[in-house]
Amino acid sequence: MTESVSTATTVGTPRDAGALVRAIWELSKPGVTRLVLVTTALGVIAAPGSFTWVDMLATVFGTGLVVAGANALNMFIERESDRKMRRTLGRPLPTGRLTPDEALAFGVLVSIFGLFTLAGFVSTAAVVLATVALLSYVLVYTPLKRISSVALYVGAVPGALPPAIGYAALTGTVDGAGLSLFLILFVWQLPHFLAITLFRADEYARAGLQVLPNERGVRFTRWVALLLSVLLLVVTLLPVWTLEAGATYAVIAAVSGTLYVAWSARGLLPDADEKWARSFFFASMPHLVLVMAALVVAIH
Repeated sequence: MTESVSTATTVGTPRDAGALVRAIWELSKPGVTRLVLVTTALGVIAAPGSFTWVDMLATVFGTGLVVAGANALNMFIERESDRKMRRTLGRPLPTGRLTPDEALAFGVLVSIFGLFTLAGFVSTAAVVLATVALLSYVLVYTPLKRISSVALYVGAVPGALPPAIGYAALTGTVDGAGLSLFLILFVWQLPHFLAITLFRADEYARAGLQVLPNERGVRFTRWVALLLSVLLLVVTLLPVWTLEAGATYAVIAAVSGTLYVAWSARGLLPDADEKWARSFFFASMPHLVLVMAALVVAIH
């Protein structure tokens, strides 16, 4: 499989500038980074008091750069295992569109620039949280994936920190309200990722990455996903108290969360197959968008 990978970065081979820009863009995992931008902005909006557009842009931009850099460093470290998975085979390093040195340089420089942006325009607390997110993702979560499926819970921490960073950018701290935003995103990631592992378990095994279905079995994983879906329903209701989100938000979060739990429970039926796992994965995204949109409307 690896022999068929393009060697576009062979020394002396010219590269199209547009293709190079696209490869660097892909290195940042734009889908993940877009979600981070939105959740960081939500944290700024949820913070008490008013904010300026400079506050918002500096916080979102700086956090986005840190996350883009972390994603690039993750791809640098996992470039060999990425060659063994169908969903990652087309990334810039396995295809040879970028060299490892280029990915490493991009990841380090962009991360540092992001941290300096936060330090120069927002708060020390935001810088500390962004640094924790960067280091835990690259130095703890990424290598832990080869050792234990516990990596899922470790990786959910940096993934959930962006709204807390946005909140701390204005307040200088993370209180109960900021923590509730963190918890929503933290718990949401768990069943979301377990769904991926259910229909890509063979790929993870081939790449040498540890996931719950391969450690404890499919049935056990589906039960864990159901319990985490119930927990997600609970934490999405926390803003009713911590942010005074109101009755309308409570109803939307409760209804959407209950439907999500019901679809998770569907996975315990004997006829639930890979098609259900994929649908469960995709169902998690509109659920999060709906809850977050309702929360933004409720608190402003």
